[in-house]
Amino acid sequence: MSRVLVTGAASGLGAALVAKFVAEGHQVLSTDVTEDGEGTAYLKLDVRRAEDWDAAVAWCEQNWGGLDILVNNAGIATGGRIDVETLDEWDRVVDINLMGVVRGCRAFAPLFKRQRSGHIVNTASAAGLVHPPMMSSYNTVKAGVVALSETLSHELYPYGVTVSVVCPSFFRTNLADSIRGADSAMGATARQLIEKSPRSADDIAAAVLAGIKKKQFLIIPDRPAAMAWRTKRFARPLYNRQMRKIAERARQRAETTNG
Repeated sequence: MSRVLVTGAASGLGAALVAKFVAEGHQVLSTDVTEDGEGTAYLKLDVRRAEDWDAAVAWCEQNWGGLDILVNNAGIATGGRIDVETLDEWDRVVDINLMGVVRGCRAFAPLFKRQRSGHIVNTASAAGLVHPPMMSSYNTVKAGVVALSETLSHELYPYGVTVSVVCPSFFRTNLADSIRGADSAMGATARQLIEKSPRSADDIAAAVLAGIKKKQFLIIPDRPAAMAWRTKRFARPLYNRQMRKIAERARQRAETTNG
């Protein structure tokens, strides 16, 4: 039985992961920005606040004597054309989706080093591996999470700490509710892709837990994400054509709308 902390646990993939961990008999500390949770131990945690992370470390040490698995899952959806999305929107997604993960890893790394054990699981996205147009801010932060995860997988290896990064494609969740910003057309497209996906958060969570058990570094939990990643790696001209077709359709829609 492992001791597990999950951020962004109140809904979506976070809630699905908590349910899977609990069903398998693990001790789980659910954390989120809401005031309280249900069903497991709960701690309010805003990933943008270093003091909240310090409190989470203290809770794990005082109540459990340590931690086995840290799941940095909290995040928001965003995106937009480079000349439409605002710099304030960039600041927000960097602070939550990238620096939120950085803060979590920094907070728990000393504990894991002392233990000579631990497993960090960072939720990125297929957008961290393949980079469609009109998603520059989201692609950038998720690619940063992948790079951070790889770096730490090497850096923390001498301490017995393993690292995984999760890279799913679109799946049904309430993540679309976090979409806001100047590029409303891009937001509408992202919402449609999320809400019409045949995959649920439970589907993704089951695949993630299977990858954690195997201590896989790169966990790609669904077929579309795996196919996109393989196309980029092994058929780059095809990948480039697909990305540029997407960009061309977006250009045509924008010019039609503006016209």
